[in-house]
Amino acid sequence: MNPRKLFLPILFFILAVWTAACTSKKDLEVEGNKLISRKPPFTLTLPSDISLIHTSSKEHPEHSSLTRVYFFAKAKQKRVEEMLILQVADRTNPQAGPMEAPPLKPYAEKRSYAKGKMKKGGLEVEYLIQVMGWNPDASSLQPILEKGFSIPPHWALQGQFLFLFGGEHAVFLRYSKDITSFGIDISEKGSDWGREVISGNEKKVYASFERSFMQLIDSILLPPDQ
Repeated sequence: MNPRKLFLPILFFILAVWTAACTSKKDLEVEGNKLISRKPPFTLTLPSDISLIHTSSKEHPEHSSLTRVYFFAKAKQKRVEEMLILQVADRTNPQAGPMEAPPLKPYAEKRSYAKGKMKKGGLEVEYLIQVMGWNPDASSLQPILEKGFSIPPHWALQGQFLFLFGGEHAVFLRYSKDITSFGIDISEKGSDWGREVISGNEKKVYASFERSFMQLIDSILLPPDQ
């Protein structure tokens, strides 16, 4: 095989990946604990000193969209305690219909604690809070592991929110925190975290997480002209 024929596809692939990464960084930046999105334009305050560790993007021609993914993590000795995954879908074909997204759905109703909608400026933000299991083998978490972090197979509290922006963008955020990282003794049995039975320290931990997650939603700011 001609080495030149082999080299050129590899070069184009590297350039494509590099271009996608650079574009992702331009579309979103982090300054201190402030997340600044330019496409679509909004800012929010991160829940803690959580750091951006990986970005990627993927085109979906069948849906006339491109999805950008941003992975954030807070770790103690490379062991993840908090994760935040932000996905932004951009409409790529102006002739296509407006961006749509299915409603949020919990992994298990019995471990779903809160679900609703709230207004933030001109946005309608849908949210839910639940307890779920971190799965280090999940394909979506491999970018974090590839950076040298470990993800414990623990129960975690997770908040999700979703909003559509002018038919051009869909923003989906998942923030989760290991239940053992709150600094108090709690049960690690899933049966003790059911919506109908949660009590004691487990309920205190949930209340702390709920406050933090609702503050995250409340921190969303739009430009004055939006």
